[in-house]
Amino acid sequence: MDERETPPVVLTPYGAVQGEWRGASAAFRGIPFAAAPVGDLRYAAPAAPAPWDGVRDATAPGPTPQRRPFGPVTTIPEPSFPGDSTLNVNVFTPAPGDDAAQLPVLVWIHGGGFFAGSPSSPWYDGRAFNRDGVVTVSISYRLGFDGFGFIDGAPLNRGMLDMVAALEWVRDSIGAFGGDPDRVTIAGQSAGGGAVLALLSMPSAAGLFHGAISAAGALSSIDVPTARRVSEAMARAAGVDGSLESWRSLSEDAVLDVQLALDVRSVLPTPSGLDGAVQAIFKEGQAVMPLAFGPIIDGSTLLPFADAVAAAGPDGVPAILSTNAHEFTFPSEGPPFGALEEAFVAAGLATEDAAPLLREISLIGQEAINGQLVTEGLFRVPLARQVAARTAAGAGGRTWLIDFRDRSPVTGFANHCHELPYAWDLLDADGVTQVLGDRPSAELARGLHAAWLGLIVEGRCAWAPVADAPAGALVANGDELRYAPDSYAFETAVAHAGRLEP
Repeated sequence: MDERETPPVVLTPYGAVQGEWRGASAAFRGIPFAAAPVGDLRYAAPAAPAPWDGVRDATAPGPTPQRRPFGPVTTIPEPSFPGDSTLNVNVFTPAPGDDAAQLPVLVWIHGGGFFAGSPSSPWYDGRAFNRDGVVTVSISYRLGFDGFGFIDGAPLNRGMLDMVAALEWVRDSIGAFGGDPDRVTIAGQSAGGGAVLALLSMPSAAGLFHGAISAAGALSSIDVPTARRVSEAMARAAGVDGSLESWRSLSEDAVLDVQLALDVRSVLPTPSGLDGAVQAIFKEGQAVMPLAFGPIIDGSTLLPFADAVAAAGPDGVPAILSTNAHEFTFPSEGPPFGALEEAFVAAGLATEDAAPLLREISLIGQEAINGQLVTEGLFRVPLARQVAARTAAGAGGRTWLIDFRDRSPVTGFANHCHELPYAWDLLDADGVTQVLGDRPSAELARGLHAAWLGLIVEGRCAWAPVADAPAGALVANGDELRYAPDSYAFETAVAHAGRLEP
């Protein structure tokens, strides 16, 4: 009898779970890594789940922290599932029950601006990584005010603490799924990429992972006073005093209503006009488009990125950092082309250093200026600052860059999220053709997937690290990936141009 005729069962520290075979690999969904964050555990640090007797069914997705989708249409399919036990993981493995397999592990952190997103998207199915001998885990974490709101009497960074708890579950449990707890790579995109950067800055996460991939990861600029200011505005709108008890007195829907109605621009400084956007790009810590919620830099739970990188020194975790060429670049009415060059020169950038961005905009059109400035300020220039910090700490030889430039025939740009079906080698997943067109490149998928695999499996990449060329990156475009030593030249120049005084 073929063992695949019998559903796979794996014993975790809290009880047995039964998944399902899908060809040569198995999927286990909705396995709790922490207790349901309700009642006295609402707004508390994650607690261990209660053990269960018998075999728990793990063939259906678990409840999601996302209760309402980002919008009526999202780039990535982001399903929501009801229920209280929202802190759970999905595990995809070619070797369930084989603790001798010792396969490398990829732990995926979804995006969604830290207030939306789902770990159960079909774009995060681990079957291609399983094919290549990698156990894949997707995790959930509390979102929005629930996970990142400031509350007197409650721990900060609850969503980040959830991620640490999930990584501790991986450390303690993944061996039974065929994974090696000493070969764990964390990866994420957008907010998930920012979460990867935050985990690199959390003392409590040290030793729980051994490689990192941050795709479109924005460094958090939220400090405690900023988080407090957002929560005070929400408390006024909700008619509560801001205490832990007052927030717990509100229903989940009531808190969500207030959160969704919040106008972050009325609470946090937001750049305006061309000069304001350009100055924000130059000024580290000034968000071009501020978020209401996200990791809070408190100096204990979460350190400033540069400080954490400096403390890790040359032995910092090997990392891939990447962005897309036009993350948030969508057509809109913008300033004249000549005004853009003048604004950068006025900000202190030499004309030749501004040239790469000006060439890019000449290719994609003047109507893309505003969106490209957001792309640069939120994602691409911060990447160059991350490179500078890791290089200064001696970890430049363990840092590699990717620049995704393949323009979708649907949007005309290499937008936010477009790299994911390629990196996961899932061009047949639901929703991909609506975003990437009817004929996305299988060659590009094989190449970008292989680039990620290099770090996940070998702990290193095949192209030059930033120690050799600070602006150098593996460029993904068309059917090929090629190394370009100057791919992030504009962003590197801005990062090194100095900070504008407030």
